[in-house]
Amino acid sequence: MTLSHREFLGDAEHDFCLTPANVAELERLTGAGIGTLFSRVIARAFYLSDLAEIIRLALIGGGMSPERALHLVGVYVTGRPLNETYPLALAILERLWFGADDQADAEPHEVAA
Repeated sequence: MTLSHREFLGDAEHDFCLTPANVAELERLTGAGIGTLFSRVIARAFYLSDLAEIIRLALIGGGMSPERALHLVGVYVTGRPLNETYPLALAILERLWFGADDQADAEPHEVAA
């Protein structure tokens, strides 16, 4: 089971979840292991495309279609100020890394085996 993060993006609140398959794709797209990617995001040494891919793949992992996720990222992430997108990407990675701060805050998200 993987925990999802729920936050407003663009037009509504959405679920964001990096499943094991999404993490593998994120590693492939960014050319970095998840530990390295998390470290470079925390250190603010990321590539701009890192943030968009984290958010896009987490939308897909949260249950959104790839087409809709690509559209939302294109409209509400790409080209927006980093102070809008960085906190969301960081929150997604923190949920993956640390889990939920409080179990009441956690929303279980079933991951297909």
